[in-house]
Amino acid sequence: MKTKLKKLAAILGLLAVNTAVLAQDIQERTIKFGHLNNTDHPTSMGVKKFAELVAAKSGGKIKVNEFASSQLGNELQQQSAMMGGIQEMLVASTTSLAGVVKEFGLLDFPFLFSNPRQADAMVDGPLGKMLNARLNDKGIVVLGFFDLGFRNVTNSKRPITKGEDLDGLKLRVIPNPVFIETFKTFKANPVPMPFAELYGALENKAVDGQENPYAVILSSKFYEVNKYVSETNHVYATNPIQISKRFWEKLSAAEQKLIQDAATEAQNYQRVASREVSSKAVVELKAKGMVFNTIAASEQARMRSAVKAVHEKFAASYDPAVVKLFTSELERVSKL
Repeated sequence: MKTKLKKLAAILGLLAVNTAVLAQDIQERTIKFGHLNNTDHPTSMGVKKFAELVAAKSGGKIKVNEFASSQLGNELQQQSAMMGGIQEMLVASTTSLAGVVKEFGLLDFPFLFSNPRQADAMVDGPLGKMLNARLNDKGIVVLGFFDLGFRNVTNSKRPITKGEDLDGLKLRVIPNPVFIETFKTFKANPVPMPFAELYGALENKAVDGQENPYAVILSSKFYEVNKYVSETNHVYATNPIQISKRFWEKLSAAEQKLIQDAATEAQNYQRVASREVSSKAVVELKAKGMVFNTIAASEQARMRSAVKAVHEKFAASYDPAVVKLFTSELERVSKL
């Protein structure tokens, strides 16, 4: 009995020492976490969940402050601030990262996926890991991917029932070559523009329309300035959870694990929340007065065929090793 008690005391003593060491490894820190969406959007839900988890796991020592609605600047401004170590975290589209590692443009190729499972498998798998490793060399660490959903076109002119209906429409797009070339294929007039300027441009008729997931369309109140919403499902968007490498390297191993674990949990929570919001958003957009339409499968197939040249053009300019992995991964996830 005495031997057992001694062993138990030794184990408890060791646990106490490890707990004390762990507590010393977690410092008082504040993280500025920026994004572009409003506070009622699923992105904000994910950031809030991450903040809750970090606070709980750190015993309140690490505080995450959310800066929604482009408060810290547009996507590229926040990205630059993060790479410079001025801003700690950002969640934004993969499209902006193509300016840092151009092969991120592969994830913006039109008509890649038919369901969310395929998109998750792509970014969570070997391709996502390869792209993230290259991004790490540029000063950004990716902790996971939030869900944004299928992007769809809204405009003030007409329903989009086929590719030809995009002809002549002035559409705001993310400042990304793949998006620009995609809409030029359909003879639209793509206008690169920061998200923060979009509502005003729609209101002033500087552009006829835009393309975003349903949750963004609803949260940003684009129903006030556009009449038509068409289920083009042309790109499935995911948003990398990014942290400044300069900040990351200042953290202890315990802090890094804590933040990574919180990001993974927040990612899993946010993906579910985002898809629930998206499924309800169409009903709400209709209730707000938008005219909604789907696109026939045959027309979707025609549009998919029309953009093959876009895939080929950009793939030819990317690292062949990345393109090879992308092709094999696309085949794998297409079965999901």
